Amino acid sequence: MGTEDKLAGKAKQLKGKANDIAGAARGDVGQQIKGKAQQAVGKVQEKLGSGRRKNARD
Repeated sequence: MGTEDKLAGKAKQLKGKANDIAGAARGDVGQQIKGKAQQAVGKVQEKLGSGRRKNARD
């Protein structure tokens, strides 16, 4: 359960980074903001997955 969250979080971070870079290249501030938000959600999901893995081991 935690590993899936961790991997999904990493994927969201990558997708967000791609949107951020694409937005910067095109001058699209909205896309950059969307990308930064996706990165933040991905980080939270990754941390949630890490916590679940730790709790599962305890």
